Amino acid sequence: MAKLSLLSLLAIVLLSCNSLKKVEDDEYLVVKNSIYADSVKINNEELQSLIYQKPNSTVLGYPLRLNLYNLAKENPDSLFNAWLYRKENRKKRLTKLLSAKQVERLGESFLVTGLSNWLEDIGEVPAILDTTRTRLSLARVSAYYQGKGYFSNNTTFEIDSTKQNKKAKINYHIELGNPYMIDSLGNDISSTAIDSLYFLNSANSLIKEGQQFDLSNFNRERERLTGIFRNSGIRNFQESSITFDILRDTTKVADDQKMNITLNIGDLKTRGENEVTTSAYKVEKINKVNIYTDYLSTNTNDSLYTIDYRDYTIHYSKNFDIKPKTLANALFFKKDSIYRDVDKIRTSRQLNALNIFKYPNIIFEADSIGNKVNTNIYLAPKSKYSLGTNFEVSRSNLRRLGVGLSTTLLIRNIFKGAENLSFSADGTYGLLSNNTFQANYFSEFGGDITLDFPRIWFPFINTSRIIPNYTLPKTRIAIGTSFQNNIGLDKQTFNTVLGYNWVPSDFVKHNIELINIQFVRNVNSNRFFNVYNNTYERLDAIADNYETNPLLSTFFEVETDATDPKLSIPFGTTGFINAIEERTVSSTTLDYNTVTLIEERRKRLTENNLIFATNYTFNKTNRTGIIDNSFYQFRWKLESAGNLLSAFSSFVPFNKNDEEQLLVFGVPFSQYIKNEFEYVKYWDLSRSNVLAARAFFGIAIPYGNSDNIPFVRSYFAGGSNDNRAWFPYSLGPGSVSAVNDFNEANLKLALNLEYRFPIVGDINGAIFADAGNIWNVLDNVEDPQATFDSVASLKDIALGSGIGLRYDFTYFLFRLDLGFKTYNPAEIQSERWFKDYNFANSVLQIGINYPF
Repeated sequence: MAKLSLLSLLAIVLLSCNSLKKVEDDEYLVVKNSIYADSVKINNEELQSLIYQKPNSTVLGYPLRLNLYNLAKENPDSLFNAWLYRKENRKKRLTKLLSAKQVERLGESFLVTGLSNWLEDIGEVPAILDTTRTRLSLARVSAYYQGKGYFSNNTTFEIDSTKQNKKAKINYHIELGNPYMIDSLGNDISSTAIDSLYFLNSANSLIKEGQQFDLSNFNRERERLTGIFRNSGIRNFQESSITFDILRDTTKVADDQKMNITLNIGDLKTRGENEVTTSAYKVEKINKVNIYTDYLSTNTNDSLYTIDYRDYTIHYSKNFDIKPKTLANALFFKKDSIYRDVDKIRTSRQLNALNIFKYPNIIFEADSIGNKVNTNIYLAPKSKYSLGTNFEVSRSNLRRLGVGLSTTLLIRNIFKGAENLSFSADGTYGLLSNNTFQANYFSEFGGDITLDFPRIWFPFINTSRIIPNYTLPKTRIAIGTSFQNNIGLDKQTFNTVLGYNWVPSDFVKHNIELINIQFVRNVNSNRFFNVYNNTYERLDAIADNYETNPLLSTFFEVETDATDPKLSIPFGTTGFINAIEERTVSSTTLDYNTVTLIEERRKRLTENNLIFATNYTFNKTNRTGIIDNSFYQFRWKLESAGNLLSAFSSFVPFNKNDEEQLLVFGVPFSQYIKNEFEYVKYWDLSRSNVLAARAFFGIAIPYGNSDNIPFVRSYFAGGSNDNRAWFPYSLGPGSVSAVNDFNEANLKLALNLEYRFPIVGDINGAIFADAGNIWNVLDNVEDPQATFDSVASLKDIALGSGIGLRYDFTYFLFRLDLGFKTYNPAEIQSERWFKDYNFANSVLQIGINYPF
């Protein structure tokens, strides 16, 4: 209640703030800028960024930072002194009580002066109208349109303001006139080599006759030509050698705005101590390639060993040894081939990807003979051994306190072919929040062994022809296990993976797990009803109808301080289920069906799983960097499980269980096909405001040896990265109310929309809407409420909405989201909208980094 009152008080103070508090009578607060080109309003972020004077930032239309600034007291030290001397003996009493030095510090304290300074720091100074800056903005806008070919544009501005509200709206007007067009193209190229290369690639020029003049095309053309020349042997080509002469065609009539363009490409300029010399550009070829694998070694060059391999001379010391073939596969320079910038970039990327060198330093030296260049590559090895540790403390509704420790040992270049072997181990120990189990503690520990090597390893196939080395190919072999004690059914998991990944460009990534084997063993399946409490309560509620039956009396026990008999676990639950299913006692059809469904779920969640899968994942994006807020990401994953084992069954006599499922090591293997699509799109709305959207669709279809999907491969809904108005596993399937502790299914649809905006400093806010649900389809679940039958099932899509706060720590982002159930398909039809839309039923989600 106290927190709510404090928040309410803060909200009242902020809302009651006057945004004009620090605006003088002869001043105006800029609240809006508008740009009109030929009387048409232009909504262009690039143009808006040219305006010097921008309105104060807002949070959902409210000038939060401005009002925080207005809360700061002017001259707080003077106010303190006025208070201090207001009464004759006040300073004397305080000095006697605290000391003179402490009284002085009191005036400098946070509550007196520091609070005002802090409010000024996080706040925002009022955007007071300054016509000088307005004229400068107008000149910028005019220059922008001149760059688009409107050299004769006329600009004016008008200020819409009144003295009563002291607010000003600035309207910038541009009369464009007719644009200048390119009439002819010419060139003046000094170097013969450059001249030949230019005409070979002139068809793709970004500057064409009949085109409207646009300065950005000239800049892009310079970049295009520079890239072509540097990848065609002109190693030292300077972009500054490219200039353009732009002349108006004076032979035309006055109103015929035509331009003649001349492309100039000068010679190479070399700056010496006293003068600048020029020389013609020439195509250079690679001559010698020297590789120094231990450049930072204390050994001198005289103590280095040398070996020639292919086109390379490798210099190495006894302290560091690597197979010549591994180095050769990482280099893209070939003797007698022309120099290419792309080869340098690919070589640097590949050497870094090996993860055995600190950094590559590639230096080129012109050879004294002919137009050739020698290449020296200096490499500094990383430490052979690397040890990393991580410590964490956790708490949840099931775990009162957990302490975890993990460690990883990395051994680099273990087989002298840039193979990296890592051993990792982790463990968690803590106290449970309840007495579900006899012990009050839990533990979980596991370990993994992973081997990475920088090539695609596949027997009898030369994969480098299919997947070139410049795509950073990598093979990973991993094996691991984990064990749980007093967590759920105490799963023991064993897994092994043989996978490949390669990156053709910065925007595309491929990943194949040729072998992905996972074996899950439930050690304590008998305590299913101890763990899945909701399921037990449903079963016990049905059993209450039969507790007087003498045939079932042994299945009940009376707990201490209770009179209501309960089914004992596991003896009573097992016996009661068997009695109902085998018709030992008479039961209603509804009770029989419910008990049967409970038993089917128990069997499914307690059976051991063997998953022998293969999957492929394709990722594509057009994001150019971490600060790019206008991009898309697409991910597609296809997974198939059990097909290889099913094929073996035609000539290997596998055993079968009572359900006619094939068994491998006594466990029925899973067989299914799974397909996922995910699309993420960001829109930059200017001034750090971003609109982000995500769409996800996934389906896993069992067949052959399975009639359901293993729990570890199924879908769930809810959670901090999904529908944030529901806790994980608490939404769905379909319109089913959350009767199970962990709700999951094999079809999922999710749609997310989030508007992100800055608030103060590193604190950002968000408004979001999450829609989606999970359903069962083409499996052994027959509940019509849980299954997806047709398009009509889309009425069960849940909708959650809410608000969020984020704090940016630079390296990661801490996130709080408060979700409200807007449309809940688990309610009856007439009460689905906004029934639980209140704080009592809201869900607080905590997350790290953005949900998508």
